[in-house]
Amino acid sequence: MDIFEQLRSGVDVDMAAPEYAEAIKHMTECAGLCFQINTTAPLPEKIRPLEEQLFGGNLPPTSYLMPPVQIDFGCQMKIGKGVFVNHSLTCMAAGGITIDDNVMIGPNVRIVTDNHDFDNRMVLRCKAVHIGRNAWIGVGAIILPGVTIGENAVVAAGAVVTKDVAPNTIVGGNPAKFIRSLTGTAPQRGEQK
Repeated sequence: MDIFEQLRSGVDVDMAAPEYAEAIKHMTECAGLCFQINTTAPLPEKIRPLEEQLFGGNLPPTSYLMPPVQIDFGCQMKIGKGVFVNHSLTCMAAGGITIDDNVMIGPNVRIVTDNHDFDNRMVLRCKAVHIGRNAWIGVGAIILPGVTIGENAVVAAGAVVTKDVAPNTIVGGNPAKFIRSLTGTAPQRGEQK
């Protein structure tokens, strides 16, 4: 199992181990690409190739990320079709982040998949984050390691999500709590309700 598989699997990873050097190399490459994205004129024809490189060519043509972005492990992210991400997304993606089709993410959202052992802070512990189809993540929300956001769910602005969010629900607060259920599903972009 290579270092990226170890991080996705959730096993403890020693950041001082020689094999972690490959992860550091990838993070450095991602930091350089984020810098280029964040300092390039906001023209799709200039930014898009850099974003595709950041995600290893796995960014669907119908998905769009508005700079600036800060993503440490682009290779650990999967982004679906029709995803819109507003500016200032921060992803600590070592443990893996999956964003399904038609997700909307507001400005200043943070998605975190990693934490450290309390007794040995050089030990990294990761848990994947999964954002289900057609979910909407409000401005300034924080999604913590191991969380799954269900299909059509809405995470209110400023929420700190520490536990899974059921499909077709709204959550908010710190820590995020159930607010109410949604009736029906929101139309996809381009559809009429």
